[in-house]
Amino acid sequence: MKIIGLDVGEKRIGVAKGDTTVKIATPIGFIEVNGTEWQEIAKIARTNSTSYFVIGLPRSNEGNETKQSLYVRNFAKKLISAIPEAKIRFQDESLTSVVAEERLKSRKKPYQKGDIDAEAATLILQDYLESIANDVGTFNQSIDNTPPSNKSTKPKQNPVEAKAMRELQNVKERAKKQSDKVLLNTKKVKHKMKTSTKWISGIAIFTIVALLTVGGLKLVNKIREDRARERAEEYARQEAEMKAEVFNFMIKPGETIFDIKKSLLEVGYSEQEIDDALNAEYDFEMLQDRPENATLEGFFYGDTHEFYETATVQDIFKAFLQGMQNVINENDLTGKYADRGLSLFQGITLASVVQKEAAPKDQSTVAQVFLTRLENGMALGSDVTVSYALDTIDPDRSTYSDNEAALAVDSCYNTRIYRGLPCGPISNPSLSALLAVANPSDTSYLYFLTGDDGMMYYSYTESEHNQNIYSHCQKLCNVSL
Repeated sequence: MKIIGLDVGEKRIGVAKGDTTVKIATPIGFIEVNGTEWQEIAKIARTNSTSYFVIGLPRSNEGNETKQSLYVRNFAKKLISAIPEAKIRFQDESLTSVVAEERLKSRKKPYQKGDIDAEAATLILQDYLESIANDVGTFNQSIDNTPPSNKSTKPKQNPVEAKAMRELQNVKERAKKQSDKVLLNTKKVKHKMKTSTKWISGIAIFTIVALLTVGGLKLVNKIREDRARERAEEYARQEAEMKAEVFNFMIKPGETIFDIKKSLLEVGYSEQEIDDALNAEYDFEMLQDRPENATLEGFFYGDTHEFYETATVQDIFKAFLQGMQNVINENDLTGKYADRGLSLFQGITLASVVQKEAAPKDQSTVAQVFLTRLENGMALGSDVTVSYALDTIDPDRSTYSDNEAALAVDSCYNTRIYRGLPCGPISNPSLSALLAVANPSDTSYLYFLTGDDGMMYYSYTESEHNQNIYSHCQKLCNVSL
């Protein structure tokens, strides 16, 4: 089984890899802590075909947890939020970085701080691999209930086995007390019976203890056999899981639910499975304040995730929804949108329009145009919202076959005829589009268009805008919606 080892710091994270088969850990490198560490860790896990992690848990020289231990435990919780399929085990460590640096010094080669972190991760993972001996170990995804591992190679006693041993010890102690009592009583008998009595008592005591000992050992051996069998079954289960077929599923920034549904059908999921997953309830904070009957459009963060073939559509959706929740939390989008007078849902809705209208380098200025129009009570006038409206009611454009009819479609998504934001997101926005709405450019344009040459043209007045259409948008501005 392949495992990733992590030495978690506030500036860098050392990374190592190992295998329970060969039990040798090797350094991979380090990751800067800058907000993208979760994606980097997920990428490393996918590259090494594993979701198993061993994380160093710092302890003081007295063996107590420290402030850094709490930081590591919180990091582990965030890792599971970022990678829901992750399975984590803590490995106690103390002064690992010091030992790592000494090892690097002994090699008499240049190294940097990140190399120390990678070497520390290697030491942590190596300790774990050696501590489990021939046992693969049981990973637990519930961090709060996962006890720290111990560096000692002494195996922990099974609770049932420990109870049996205690009972056996109690029986022996009672037998000894009984034998002492018998020996004391034999001193009171006649001298001529003394020798024979001791001999008989000795045989009786020996027989009792022998029977108890044999019976106890049989019980202990049975417990050990059962434990060994359980370990073998668990090992076989984990090996089978690691060999299970997996597949990658990608959602691109700007894709819609219609695009995602098509991709899931191509993977092999049924339309009923997909629809049921789209209508299911999901426990994410970002979904709590949506308007009634709002869909999941806009809340799938564009990324690629790896899934086992047994994954349900809901499993897939949860991974991408978690990605969006992470982005929202890490960038404080709820607070930043509130500063713009927008709810989280409204901010994501506007970001989804910006995503469709402009490339990343122009998104902050396009966001400024839309925010200014909203402040002035003007219609957004966005053709991409009209296109989405048509996708919901006439995807084949059999009814709305020309642009004049399309621009007049009666839909709450049509920002040509209704002022304000569309009634919901029209795509799944990228990070750049989400941030563009949170931090629009410091300009005051009211109009923009994409010219036939692919360049963006901005203007302050309608007459300037019409001139830009005439000069730069003879073809693209007449493309069918």
